[in-house]
Amino acid sequence: MSMPDTPVRDQLSGRAYPHAAMTGEIGKRKTVVMKFGGTSVGNIERIRNVAKRVKAEHDRGRRVAVVVSAMAGVTNRMVGYCAELDPLADPKEYDAVVAAGEQVTSGLVSIALQALGVKARSFQGWQIPLVTDDAHGKAAIESVDGTALLACLDEDVVPVVAGFQGVGPDGRIATLGRGGSDTSAVAVAAAINADQCDIYTDVDGIYTTDPRIVKRAKKLDRITYEEMLELASVGAKVLQTRSVGLAMRENVRVRVLSSFAETDDDSGSIVVDEDEIMEKELVAGIANSHDEAKISVRNIPDRPGIAAAIFDPLAAANINVDMIVQSVGVDNMTNMTFTVSKADETAARAVLEKAHEYVQYGELITSHNVVKISVVGIGMRSNAGLAARMFRTLADRGINVQVISTSEIKISVLIDSEYTELAMRALHTAYGLDAKEEADA
Repeated sequence: MSMPDTPVRDQLSGRAYPHAAMTGEIGKRKTVVMKFGGTSVGNIERIRNVAKRVKAEHDRGRRVAVVVSAMAGVTNRMVGYCAELDPLADPKEYDAVVAAGEQVTSGLVSIALQALGVKARSFQGWQIPLVTDDAHGKAAIESVDGTALLACLDEDVVPVVAGFQGVGPDGRIATLGRGGSDTSAVAVAAAINADQCDIYTDVDGIYTTDPRIVKRAKKLDRITYEEMLELASVGAKVLQTRSVGLAMRENVRVRVLSSFAETDDDSGSIVVDEDEIMEKELVAGIANSHDEAKISVRNIPDRPGIAAAIFDPLAAANINVDMIVQSVGVDNMTNMTFTVSKADETAARAVLEKAHEYVQYGELITSHNVVKISVVGIGMRSNAGLAARMFRTLADRGINVQVISTSEIKISVLIDSEYTELAMRALHTAYGLDAKEEADA
């Protein structure tokens, strides 16, 4: 058995590495996926810095695969081009355009690594292949073949994968929706059985809430998959919702850390199974989402099947409905209020207008002046008073709750957007999440 300071020779490549670079049985090198977001690769100098980080990890003796987003601002520009030509552009052609940013970045990062003496090659989604369904623009991953990536790692080559994109059943490029590179990274990590998936971004970890709003927000060392999934689904921008769900299903350890600070194995925040967290807080965090459009369908004849008549066409159009409340009116009429993402509002309105002849509603009203505030924590499973505390805290500050939705570990409310900061700060304090060493400005 090798001593701790004795180099160990990798069984795959034949290279000798420090013993500390190994995990598990002798000869098994740790495999890490490193994902870099748009701000991390925002210009050539930042791409050079990314390459240096990858090289440092590689020089530690680790097998490294990289997943990259488009350079900051590029995807928005591509989306703008499509919208200028046609707001309802063909989704397949839309995907062909907006996937271009990641293709460029993957090639540039590979070039930067080669310039540092690290063997690397770029992969597009279709080359792996990363196979998706046919929901162009927000496709779901169906399978990832890790064979080509593992072949690279066996040859000590760093594969640099274009995130956000895959190939649909029709052979066309399909994109995974905003933040989809996170999901690409987790899928790649699962496909190559990586020990960890590191998400490098412009923040140094996962906080109890947005530190730009609440200065006493605390960085979490660890958070459960379930809590992170709920936080991501209700507005926390650190990780894409589907990436967390996939990580939980495939048991991929995900770490969030900064691209712009010195890091080590203890940096950032890690998302793990609940069993790995010894001391569990009642509330993990508070999130807000301004990406909400409230739609009210009023004066609807109250008859069996009316809810299905409203929501089935929306589902058929791939429009996700979030918060729902139904109120009984007069004269056997009812009102239905629900939320969709702002990006889906135009399409949702078109679907409902088309369904008017059957639904026979009296009025269709939309509003953007709302924000969704959510409190998330596994403690909600067994502490009924946590919900009451939220409503009491908001009421004490004169904040009216318009819609409520709940899950096993989450409570969400819809309020006027002008009260966002007041609500966030008040709730953060009410649940005992404030950091003690700092004071609110």
